[in-house]
Amino acid sequence: DKKTLNDIIENLKKGPLDANVEVVLGVPAIYLEYVKNLVPDNLQIAAQNCWKVPSGAFTGEISPAMIKDVGASWVILGHSERRTIFGEKDDLVADKVKHALESGLKVIACIGETLEEREAGKTEEVVFRQTKALIPAIGNHWHKVVLA
Repeated sequence: DKKTLNDIIENLKKGPLDANVEVVLGVPAIYLEYVKNLVPDNLQIAAQNCWKVPSGAFTGEISPAMIKDVGASWVILGHSERRTIFGEKDDLVADKVKHALESGLKVIACIGETLEEREAGKTEEVVFRQTKALIPAIGNHWHKVVLA
C-alpha cells in the first residue's frame, strides 16, 4: 500500500546509500508511477513483470513501453513465484528478457531452484538450464542485466 511504500522510500532517503551501488525498488505495476514521483534520482524503479511483445490482446499484462512511459527503467523477470505459481517456463522468461532489453529496459533476471529441486540435489542442473536459456536472449546486453 502507499503507506508502506512511503515508509520504505523515506528510510532509503535517509541513507546513506553508496554512490557506487544502483538501488532499485521492485514495485507492483499499479504503484510504478506513484513511486517514481516520490523517489530521488539516485533510486531507480523496477516493474515486477512485463510481457514479451509490445502490444496486443494480453489483458492484465504490461509492456516494457508502458513501464518506460511511467519513468521506470528496470523490470524483474523469471521470479520464482512467476515460474512456480504461474507456470512460466525458461523459454517464456527468455522471450520476456529479450523484448525488455530490446525495448531499452534493464533486467533483473531471476534464476533458482524450488525447495523440492534443492532437496533432490538438482540445484546446479536447474540454475544451469535457466541461465542457458537466457544467454541468447541477453546477447551482448549483459551490462544491462543482473542475475538474481
